[in-house]
Formats: sequence, structure tokens, C-alpha cells
Amino acid sequence: MKHPFIPYGRQSIDEDDIEAVIEVLKSDYLTTGPTVEIFEKKVADYVEAKYAVAFSNGTAALHGACFAAGIGNGDEVITTPMTFVASANCVLYQGGKPIFADIDPETYNIDPHEVRKRITKKTKAIIPVDFTGQPVNMNEIMKIAKENNLLVIEDAAHAIGATYNDSKVGSIADMTMFSFHPVKHITTGEGGIITTNNKVLYEKLIQFRSHGITRDRSLLNKSEGPWYYEMQYLGYNYRMTDIQAALGTSQIVKLDQFIERRRDIVKQYNNEFSSLKELITPFQHPDGNSSWHLYVIKLKEELLTIDRKQFFIKLRKARIGVNVHYIPVHLQPYYQEFGHQKGDYPHAEKLYDRILTLPLFPEMTDVDIQYVADTVKAIINEHKVK
Repeated sequence: MKHPFIPYGRQSIDEDDIEAVIEVLKSDYLTTGPTVEIFEKKVADYVEAKYAVAFSNGTAALHGACFAAGIGNGDEVITTPMTFVASANCVLYQGGKPIFADIDPETYNIDPHEVRKRITKKTKAIIPVDFTGQPVNMNEIMKIAKENNLLVIEDAAHAIGATYNDSKVGSIADMTMFSFHPVKHITTGEGGIITTNNKVLYEKLIQFRSHGITRDRSLLNKSEGPWYYEMQYLGYNYRMTDIQAALGTSQIVKLDQFIERRRDIVKQYNNEFSSLKELITPFQHPDGNSSWHLYVIKLKEELLTIDRKQFFIKLRKARIGVNVHYIPVHLQPYYQEFGHQKGDYPHAEKLYDRILTLPLFPEMTDVDIQYVADTVKAIINEHKVK
């Protein structure tokens, strides 16, 4: 009997989540209502930040952060090529220019030394990415930012619940983005949020997500009556609905439980793979505690008679939803139109050529975990160099 298909990630939804959404569906507000503020407060409290602003998705949240940071035409923003395209696209939306800095080959996160090399008079911000849930070296990133008067927008789409030097991710950077896509730690269907401790940035984010409109009496140029509002700049319709927020508010109560299970799965994988010289298990930073969005293994192809593509196909045939995260952004056809080319960021490219993402989500059973581990080991044993 074939093992059921195991995706690389999926949401965990229970009856409490369903009831929370139904309650909003029966209420007066489906959007722009009170549930969004409740969810924002829950997230801010969880990550120990003063403010949180919810958006329709994580990309919209990053766009909002770039706006709040004042990024505009000609401004440069340094980020990693080893990420989803949204981490760079958000800069382009504002007329800025993404500048890539190569990764640390051990942590897979952006290398602060490479960041320093790329700072110019045009540099406005840094967007470090907590790849797989592993916190970036924020001590160095924040130090570089302070020395050069830059803002830090931490892309923590993978890292809610992670800590760095005992501080919660979401409380350190000038702004931090979390994603609530279904494969992430908690979900709102689609959704994202920015956390910050800066009131000025918070107010800009609030206004940006709703067409650049404000009703705040203290911000208006004039007032013609209680109904009066002003569009003070070009914003977007990036609001989160109360339906989404209700799901997120129910989910966040279980976040620590989800992360505990993810960490347990990682331990089981690590134990299963500890004796295999043909692959490298994920790095675990001594100063950070990952919340483990992804479990990425790196193949030592020189010790195998098959390459990553063949390994991938064999796992898929075994009904394991293996994936690859990510194709480096600078290798995408659109970004190559800007002059980027293969060879520009060798560490990121070499990593991409050899990595596989194994299934990791809270509802995986121990039987699922064992099946994935046994299948990986069987492929290695069949194809190891003798």
C-alpha cells in the first residue's frame, strides 16, 4: 500500500479556527472591523513589539515597509539573492534598486561582510531574510545600519516565534514582516503583518494600506465635519479582512504548540540523518533559535551517483512533496534584464544547486517523518559512491 502524499508544508486548521471565522461571518463586519485590531494586538504582544499593522499578504506588507522607509526612485536597498522574489520586488515597487549581497555558506543567510561591501551613498535600507526560520545575524546588521544611517526591514516570513540573543524576532529591526500564507507557522489564508517600535513608521503603514487616506483629526490639513477624510498620498488597498484576522487570532493561540512540534520533527530528522556523510543537515545558530519554517538538506553530489534533479524526482515518485527553496532571485529572467548573471553570487548559486526542502508541518505524524527519512536514506544507499 502506497504511503499518502506528504506535502512540504500545509496549514493546521481545527474546529476552533472554523468557529472563529463563522462568528465573523455572522457579524456586522467582514472587513475594516474590530477583529483586525485584535489580531494586530495579539501579534505585537507575542513578538514584544509596540505596534503591528496587518496587510492582505506578506508582499503587500513589504511594500508598505519600503514606503514607510522612504524608499524612492534611485534608492538602493541591500538584500539576499537566496529568498522568494518578493524580498526584492518590494523595492522595485517604490522605484528603488535591489542590490544583492551573497550569503554565508554556513548559515545560508545574508553575509554582513558582503552587505558592507555594497553600501553606497544611494543605500537607504537593508532587507535581511531569516531563511528557513533561522534568524539572521542581527547584531551585525543593526550595527551596519546604525553606522550608515540605514533602516532595517527584516523579512521574517519564515521566522515568527524565532529568537535572536533571547529577543523575539519582530522586536529588533526597524520593521519586521511576517507572512501568514497557509504553509507558514500560522495562517490567515493570505496575509502579512509589519511589526515596529516606531510610532512614525506605524502611522505611515496604517495610512499606506488604505489608499493613503486618513481620518485622524491630528493629521488632517483641515476638517469639514465628522465625515471628512483626506487622501494625502498615493496608497494602496492592502487591507486585511476581519475574516482573515479571525482565523489568525485563533491560530496564534496555538503558535507555540506548532513551533514545538516543528522543532521535534527537526530533531527526528537530524537524528535519522546524523550518520549520513552524503548530506548536510541545516545549520543551527548558537545565538538564535529557529522556528523552523523549512527543513533544507544539502546534498554532497560528489558522494552520490545521482544529482539533485534525479534525487528530487525519486522523492516525488515516492509521494513526498519535496521542494526547492529558492531559485536565487538574480537568476530570474526579469532580474537578468538588470544586468545580473550567473556567477555573480557564487555561494547562493552553489547552495541552490544542491538543496532540497523536505516536508515539515505540525500535523506530520511520526510515521510520516520516518517514511520521509527512510526514503531519503534508501535513495542515498542506492546511489552512494562505492
